[in-house]
Amino acid sequence: MLVARSVLLFALAALFEIGGAWLVWQGVREHRGWLWIGAGVLALGVYGFVATFQPDAHFGRILAAYGGVFVAGSLIWAMAMDGFHPDRWDVVGALICLAGVAVIMYAPRGN
Repeated sequence: MLVARSVLLFALAALFEIGGAWLVWQGVREHRGWLWIGAGVLALGVYGFVATFQPDAHFGRILAAYGGVFVAGSLIWAMAMDGFHPDRWDVVGALICLAGVAVIMYAPRGN
């Protein structure tokens, strides 16, 4: 159950961080305005809170593992929102990152 909760929290964190960054990008780079930027800033703030609900108590471990989730999530977001088509190396790289997440977060530890 803890692994399922952790995976769900990582997905939620990715939604808020990647979505927030995308909204800021749209507001600034695509000239969509301050409403988009403001919504992005709020989403990024929510991301910061979501990460604190991870069952593991080690900030460094959570953020290191989340980095892999961010890589894979960014490619998925780009496919859904920007029509990006990852090549096989993008996919292989994302899978390697997710394998790293699994090792960092879910490997058995003796402590």
